[in-house]
Formats: sequence, C-alpha cells, structure tokens
Amino acid sequence: MNHVNLIGKITSEPKVVLLQNGQKIAQFSMSTQESYLDQEGNLKNRKQWHQISAWGNWVHVLEQLGTIGLSLAIEGKLVSRFYKTKTGDRKVVTEVEVNDLVVL
Repeated sequence: MNHVNLIGKITSEPKVVLLQNGQKIAQFSMSTQESYLDQEGNLKNRKQWHQISAWGNWVHVLEQLGTIGLSLAIEGKLVSRFYKTKTGDRKVVTEVEVNDLVVL
C-alpha cells in the first residue's frame, strides 16, 4: 500500500505550471517536525523536508491560500519521476502527490 500522511508547514511558494495537455500542477515543499527522547532522556526535534505535487482542484486552493508558513495536513501517495539532465545524467525525483488536503 502506498499511503502518506503529513502535517507540516509550507516552506516554498507553490509553483503552478500549465502543462501541454492543459492541466495545471502545483509544486512546493513542506517541512514536518517530530520529537523524540535521546539516550540521555533529552527532548530533541528533527525536521524533514518533503516535495509535494498537487493536481486538479487542489491547484486552485494552493493558488489562493498557499503561502510560506501555512500549516497543512496532506494525505497522498509517493510518486517517482525519472528524467535526463542536459548533460545526459539520469535523475529521479520522489514526491508526495496530494489526494486530500486540509488547511489547519
């Protein structure tokens, strides 16, 4: 099963791209934070950054509301894209594709 749930904050302005087929995609990054106790019992925080992509009606929502610092809950799935750079190197991008989004 490919399922991702994230709660965090937008860390880059959503970039909306109009594709050749007429569809729009919004891409942005968000950070999540988790807390844990280290071996000495001290509370530690760890941040993770995630690349996010959204399609359909979510693009409109992000165009209207998506600003750096906005808190979101995202439900989606991991997707990977492969591409070649101008120098011919093969690269992979893995991101979370939004199925559902809630502004917190």
